[in-house]
Amino acid sequence: MENRMSPPEFIALTAMMFATIAFSVDAMLPALPEIGHELSPGEINRAQLILTSFVLGMGVGTFFTGPLSDTFGRKPVIFGGAVIYIAASAVAWASSSLELLLAARIVQGLGAAGPRVVAMAVVRDLYSGRQMARIVSIAMMIFTIFPAIAPLLGAGIISLSSWRGIFAAFILFSLISVLWMSFRLPESLPPENRRPFRLPLLWAALREMFTHPTVRLSIIVQTFCMGVLFTMLTMVQPVYDVIYDRAESFPVWFGLIAIVSGSASLLNAALVVRLGMRRMVTWTLCAQIAISGTMLTLTLLPGGVGFGLFLFWQATVFFMAGMTLGNLNAIAMEPMGHIAGMAASVIGAVATVLAAAIAAPVGLLFDGSLLPLTAGIFVMVTLAFGLMLHMGRVEERLPA
Repeated sequence: MENRMSPPEFIALTAMMFATIAFSVDAMLPALPEIGHELSPGEINRAQLILTSFVLGMGVGTFFTGPLSDTFGRKPVIFGGAVIYIAASAVAWASSSLELLLAARIVQGLGAAGPRVVAMAVVRDLYSGRQMARIVSIAMMIFTIFPAIAPLLGAGIISLSSWRGIFAAFILFSLISVLWMSFRLPESLPPENRRPFRLPLLWAALREMFTHPTVRLSIIVQTFCMGVLFTMLTMVQPVYDVIYDRAESFPVWFGLIAIVSGSASLLNAALVVRLGMRRMVTWTLCAQIAISGTMLTLTLLPGGVGFGLFLFWQATVFFMAGMTLGNLNAIAMEPMGHIAGMAASVIGAVATVLAAAIAAPVGLLFDGSLLPLTAGIFVMVTLAFGLMLHMGRVEERLPA
């Protein structure tokens, strides 16, 4: 207990806890048609609520897991979240109606918030500054590699059993990560540094976060960056199916793109210590404005966008996530080390819920063309870029 895990092992465990979210969302993508036909044959499209219901539960749970970890310690909250996640996965596995499945997915999201949020607080307990950004960046590579590999895993599980087998895989995945943590990771928050769970203290922490200009701006930018990612994930399967008639090969193409775009977090980890977090985010968003603007223009022209060009753009969107999300988390967490659990909760909850709220209506606009997707992403990255430029001007005025 007195020895800290080696950095490589710590990064691997942190990445696995982050991957709980990616696995829980993206492994369901190939299962949606089968679930729709079995549980909602009259309204197959309602199966898409399986994605948003999980994100909703995760967003709500994120508000509570950080403060609870500040009070009771990091490991007990991760344990509790894993128990909720596993129980909800079992209910989802046995569900005979879409309504019960959606309710289980909301609860599953509540449980998944534990590993997702508290893992970030553990990183902040043990590291700081650009070294923290490097650790987070490598772990956040899961957001570019695992979300794309997960549909392949889901498709493989379905071929061996059915969509219900995916929920059994969720249970196994959670058990492995929580047992690994219990035996290898010491508690990172000593009792003397814990904060009582009192509403006045929580309100004071919230007020401190939202009155800090850098933290506030980084949360808003992270919202737009996550909105871009959620929008692509929500609409990408209909795009493959309806526009390009490649539904059967969707998991394969998705996985190949992930392998390529997964290099983003490694590149960021190599550059962030030298260039800085804010500069990396700003430059990445600027590049995505150019790419998404080109895609939007081509969408409006006769002839449309070829499949190869769409694949390239999809890869750049995942690449952008790997180059921005870890840095934005680190920017927001850096001034909040004394309330790391609360900070991780608020950052994750606000960004996730608002990003889902942005992505859901954009996804519903799908009309058989790329216009809603290209226009939505172009607007989001443009707003995020403008906010990053404003952040730079704000930080120049802050006292050293």
